[in-house]
This record gives sequence, C-alpha cells and structure tokens, in this order.
Amino acid sequence: MNRYSRLAAIPSFGEEGVRKLRESRVLVIGCGALGSHCAMGLAASGIGNICIADFDTIDLSNLQRQFFFRESETGQAKADILSTRIRELNSEVEVEVINKLVDTSLARFIFPDFDFIIDGSDNPATKYMTDSICAESGTACCIGGVRDFQGQVMSWQPGTTRYSDIYGPEPPDGPVLPCTAGGVAGPAAAIAASVQCAEAIKRIAGVGNPLYDKLFMFDLLIPETRVLEVG
Repeated sequence: MNRYSRLAAIPSFGEEGVRKLRESRVLVIGCGALGSHCAMGLAASGIGNICIADFDTIDLSNLQRQFFFRESETGQAKADILSTRIRELNSEVEVEVINKLVDTSLARFIFPDFDFIIDGSDNPATKYMTDSICAESGTACCIGGVRDFQGQVMSWQPGTTRYSDIYGPEPPDGPVLPCTAGGVAGPAAAIAASVQCAEAIKRIAGVGNPLYDKLFMFDLLIPETRVLEVG
C-alpha cells in the first residue's frame, strides 16, 4: 500500500477505495491533451486496467499541451508512446492499446467490458458517439472538451442528463474549428482532464458527488468556475 498510501489516507476513500480502483477497467478515448492527462492520472491512482484508443501520431505542435510526449517521438503513434509512459509510471497497471478510431461498431463491441468511459476526443462526432453507445450499453462515462482557456466537463450514468440532451440531438452542421484555428491553452486542458480523471475515480470508488445532471465550466481568463444544474 505504500504507493497508494496518500490516497488511502483520505477518510472517505481508504484502502477499500484503493481496492476498487485496482479491480476496475477504464477506457480512455483519445490520447491528446485530455486523454493523455486522464490516462496518466488514472495510472498513478491505481486503476487496474486502462485501455487507451487513438489513431493519431505525435506532432511538434502537440507538445504545448500534451506533456507526456517528447520532441524525439514526433511521428510515432500517440497510443503506443502513452502506453510506455503509463508502464513507466506504474508497472502494476495493465495497459491495452487500440491504434484506431473508435467508431460506432467498435464502441458497441467494447464499451460493455469497461466500468467507465472517458471521452477525451477533440471532435463533437466522437462525443455524440460516446454519448449514444454509453446510453445503449448502460456504461457510465465522462465527456470533456476545451477551447482556448475554457473547458466543460459532464458525467453520465443511466437515468441522468445526457450530452445530447444539453447540446442537441445531432452534431452541429458545418466545420468545427480545429486546434490550429480555435486554439487550446495547455493549463485549460490539464484542468478539464483532471476533473475527468476525478470523475472516474469517484464513480468507481463510490465517493463524492459525480457531475451527474451538472455541467462543470471554467474560464481561466476571467477567471471563473461554474457548475450548472442541467437535470
């Protein structure tokens, strides 16, 4: 327990909470700014099995907000490099890698195998897919997003408000600004990802109040943090 002693020392968590994390399986969709932070945070906390999914490769422009990649690794698969970082951080964690886009058919096949899904993707289409298949399979999830210095995070379990209930039944028409145009600040991504990681830990360990029927929002430029009731 030495590795997790500071976590176990939290009164509401204890060794029972650590045990629950060790016996859990979490899927992280995306290995970019949100997903890479989430995966490393989950590994450090002792999630027993982490599956990371991403089809992209490392670009120099990623390093401003994706802190677990190196200049020498540009051009290599993000999921492969991140899996190495996870094992270096915590050799007790089992890591699975999916080097492809998680589409609807794949999601239907794999989502029921996990206790929790974290969507750290960078596009609305994937977030809507996560929302839809989680609702179909009854798998709890957390969806996060960032743009410039702002971020939004929400969680879902059966019977609570869905992503599509908040943002509409279909992805928005027309192009969505990529990071090259809209921009993303590294600290904003780190905060949103930390909240997503905490949501997974709370859900699995059964502590605290997850962001069900709530939307966590922040803007670091103001600065301002809000939790909107959406249920």
